[in-house]
Amino acid sequence: MKNVREPTYSFVILTFVLIIINTLLARLSVIAFPAGPGEVSWLYFAIAFMIIFTLWFGAYGAIAAYVGTLGAGLLGSLGSHPDVALFWSLAGLLQVLLPLVAIRTFDVDINLENRRDIISLLIFGIVINNFIGAVWGTGVLALGGIIATSDLGSTFTVWFLSNLAITLIIVPPILRIFTPRIRKSKLFVKYYWD
Repeated sequence: MKNVREPTYSFVILTFVLIIINTLLARLSVIAFPAGPGEVSWLYFAIAFMIIFTLWFGAYGAIAAYVGTLGAGLLGSLGSHPDVALFWSLAGLLQVLLPLVAIRTFDVDINLENRRDIISLLIFGIVINNFIGAVWGTGVLALGGIIATSDLGSTFTVWFLSNLAITLIIVPPILRIFTPRIRKSKLFVKYYWD
């Protein structure tokens, strides 16, 4: 039986919906749990859903993560610094692209039914990606003059540890429970674009 590809407009709509969801989750995370200047949150739960959406919907989810992060930043304190916001938002993109590329490259099953798949997700989708995102994001905030260089360490610590904790709590169970259902959808992306 020939595999029927979902029309492109379905993915455009999906990306638009994910951008709205990511923007609202990111903005709500910062409003509800602020941790200082630069749109840093004590409980940035948005990143967990950005990772999940990217693992389910491939590059469409990654685009939505970047634009959603940018939108939330521009709606917040980075609205008066759009040049900083453009580079700062790459942190969100890095935090979702790293797990996507690693999971696809190493053929990890995001149903997480064995130890290898769980460990791969923990390494690339929870630890390394959040570390790189925190380094990038706090570095851009410091270079852009949003935070003082003396606040670099504390901002990095809050960013990394809070994202690490929230993704550890949210990402594995949601992938395990809902991936089998999402995988049946015509919108599930097996690789990057298809």
